[in-house]
Amino acid sequence: MMIPTSKPENYSPTGQQPVELTAPLEYAGHRLDQVLAGLLPKYSRSRLTQWIRSGRVQLDGATVLPKTKVWGGEKIVLSPTPDPAAVAAAPENIALDIVHEDAAILVIAKPAGLVVHPGSGNWSGTMLNALLAHAPHLAGIPRAGIVHRLDKDTSGLLVVAKTLEAQTSLVRQLQARTVKREYLALAHGNVTHNGTVDAPVGRHPVQRTHMAVTAHGKPAVTHFEVLERYPNASLLRCRLETGRTHQIRVHLTSLGHPLVGDPVYGKHRRSANEAISRFPRQALHAERLEFLHPENGSPVQWEQPLPSDFRDLLATLRTTV
Repeated sequence: MMIPTSKPENYSPTGQQPVELTAPLEYAGHRLDQVLAGLLPKYSRSRLTQWIRSGRVQLDGATVLPKTKVWGGEKIVLSPTPDPAAVAAAPENIALDIVHEDAAILVIAKPAGLVVHPGSGNWSGTMLNALLAHAPHLAGIPRAGIVHRLDKDTSGLLVVAKTLEAQTSLVRQLQARTVKREYLALAHGNVTHNGTVDAPVGRHPVQRTHMAVTAHGKPAVTHFEVLERYPNASLLRCRLETGRTHQIRVHLTSLGHPLVGDPVYGKHRRSANEAISRFPRQALHAERLEFLHPENGSPVQWEQPLPSDFRDLLATLRTTV
């Protein structure tokens, strides 16, 4: 039996007042998490289940489990308390290069050197801290709306959700592999042809802070196209189907062409070109981002030019061709 769907008016999970819903009679016999999924289709089933387990949802005044049966007519109250998965981080006055902003999303051009999310060794000074200062309501959204990341020393575009509805939409698009993400990457050596790397990526079996192509990793697919070749390096455009940690860096390393400047996967690679040897970070830039806008489903896209350090490096290499 299909659960009917409806859209309760004025529902805001991060509002100031509790929100009351009444379970329709046609939901009789269904689990509470199923009922909420039907009543609030903009939110993922896992998120609704999390709300129930955290005590944010009461059924006729009682805290219950997701599997609790609903028989119709019960009062369902949703607390406005922020999701327990919301990041407890302090806002910091850090400048953001905002490419686009509307009610649902932020598109940001991240500079190399900025950490996206707090973690070991980087508990402040991150993009998340900057987001909380720019839009304080993001404290009520898990990870302050961050749905995908760039490594600290990778520059370029990423999107941030400003509402839970937008976050759910973007996460679903990422899972469906319909978000288009293209990168410019400078790799060591002569990459002779275009191609695709379809190889699972997971934790390195020995060096646990590193990633690697491993049989027990998660599926990962990277398409690459050779744009320019130099005596000691190749400029590639890489398109991601998946978004595993360090995916492009690991996949290119598996081909024998690690990124120029990569301190982890390319540190043993030497180059006769002094400009390449001196480049201080992995030469990777998120150039293009495309997805369906969470509010209206229209395709939207942005492109971000190379930062000056990467651009200057290519200019130097072109003079040596």
